[in-house]
Amino acid sequence: MTPRSQQLSYIELRGGKDIESIDLVLGDLRCPIPRQEGGTFSEHFEERLTFAADQLSLEVRRRKKVLFGSSSATVSETVTISSADVQSRSERQVIKKRWGKLDITLQFSPQFVSAATVPSDDLPPPANPETLTPTTEELIKQCPRFRILVVGKTGAGKSSLINRIFGVEAAHVADNRPGKAVIEEELISPQNDRFILHDSRGFEPAEGSNYDTVKSFIETRKKMPHIKDQLHAVWLCFPVPIIEFGERLLEEGAETFLEQSSEALGNTPTVVVFTKYDNLIAYMQVAGEEDPEAGAKRYLQKYCVKPIQEFLKVKDILHVAISSNRMCERGHDELTNLTYERVSESFTSQPNMVSPVPFAAAGAQRMVPRVKIESSINVGKQRYWRALATSTNFWGFTMLDCLGVIHTDITSVWNFYDPSAYLSSKEFRDLMVNMVGNVDALTESSRTSTHLARSDTISGNAIPLMTAMVVILPFIAGLALVQWVNESYQRLQNVHQKFMAYIVDLTHILEILFALTGDKKGKKLTRRAIKLAFTAYYESSWMRNVHASIRQFKHTITDHDIILEKIEALVLASGRETCVANVVEQIQSVDLEQDEEWHT
Repeated sequence: MTPRSQQLSYIELRGGKDIESIDLVLGDLRCPIPRQEGGTFSEHFEERLTFAADQLSLEVRRRKKVLFGSSSATVSETVTISSADVQSRSERQVIKKRWGKLDITLQFSPQFVSAATVPSDDLPPPANPETLTPTTEELIKQCPRFRILVVGKTGAGKSSLINRIFGVEAAHVADNRPGKAVIEEELISPQNDRFILHDSRGFEPAEGSNYDTVKSFIETRKKMPHIKDQLHAVWLCFPVPIIEFGERLLEEGAETFLEQSSEALGNTPTVVVFTKYDNLIAYMQVAGEEDPEAGAKRYLQKYCVKPIQEFLKVKDILHVAISSNRMCERGHDELTNLTYERVSESFTSQPNMVSPVPFAAAGAQRMVPRVKIESSINVGKQRYWRALATSTNFWGFTMLDCLGVIHTDITSVWNFYDPSAYLSSKEFRDLMVNMVGNVDALTESSRTSTHLARSDTISGNAIPLMTAMVVILPFIAGLALVQWVNESYQRLQNVHQKFMAYIVDLTHILEILFALTGDKKGKKLTRRAIKLAFTAYYESSWMRNVHASIRQFKHTITDHDIILEKIEALVLASGRETCVANVVEQIQSVDLEQDEEWHT
């Protein structure tokens, strides 16, 4: 049987104080291993060294004292790494060996077999497509929709709240039908199929015992056996009252519900939402308050927060003041973040594992991009982003297959209203692959670009994007891809660089797209919007700096995944929001609802 080939990516040797030099010998190839600070010898091989298992040895030259004398001489000794060591232990990617006082560590890429040199009986079994599935597929299967109950009397501003946070054009909320029939109805928007709304009118006297209906509904949902059927969050909406006008914060039914809510709600994530906060700001201005904002905060604490605390008999409550008035909109980001954090705490039982409910909450909201990004990172950490350069998850698949599953995971988290599936199309995937294909090609501009782009250098367009009648892509979408995408994952040199670039680039482009379309509630995603976001990022110094940082990134054997840490740092880099805002400012006057072909 022909020996399997190996790829050596890193070597480290410690403990040899009298050693002058070490050479790595691979057949006829001799590679000197440089001495680092502290006396350690180590080398990281950007171009993986490929060799047969019986070829590896080390030539160690050390100073030894001459017997019965004060002088010393250099002697050369050979350390052999046996075929058995390489063949068996390299399945774990790391070999540790002790030779005298010398500790030797070798890191390998996963084994691969060359079809040209190995008999067919020796080839690994073909890749099974069922083993390469998006992580998000199982999460969505477990909890396809984020289930939320919104309680509030007619006119409390519930519709505006739902429309804004979940990015839909019109949410149907409670009308004059009986409260029980309304609260049990599952309201689903075709413009965002990742959330279910249960709506209930408030507790005003006209509703009679509606608090019993709400309480019973919550308790019933808590007992549901499947997590997808349970209630994931509750928003209790109360318009901020102007006491001087005779308005009340709580009706009798609301007081009764709050007194009983601790038992009813249990650990169901609940946020008290004080709506129409803009009315309070306006009231403070008319009243001649020197600082209307400060005055409104004091008023809210005295007449809204404190009374509810007294009914609940708690020192603090989760609460947010909301204004949906377009002229002074506020609070939606805070409510989104607070809800996501509370849901994550309540529905995550195992550390470092992605729970389907927080994932559903992150995907359903269309308000805060950082929540999307953090959810995407959490999904990546669970499976495919770890140890990208040596991942057994991708064994036997082409690079196109591997990048495809990561593409699906990332776009699923963002949950755009994309009925035509443009983000999943071959054309868009081809664009992404071509973008990252040259990440390891050093250009003159990349030699001097090492920091995140300044906001005034985000784009180098010859023609401002906002004046473009048709968006011209840097690549022709849909044509033949570069050859490397058809290579097997384990045969491609510097594979981690392309994975890193794909993850970071795609995330940045989707964040730009999210900012562009954030105010387009219920509007379908168009190819024009996607092309604008892609082109703006591709032509920016932001992308060049990201690629330069990835090229300069070095990784060796560590106790933690520094590739994953580097991806997270690039995705969440400071200054990111400024870069996104600058792009949006350039193209804000373009009609994003007008669609166009990928290539014209």
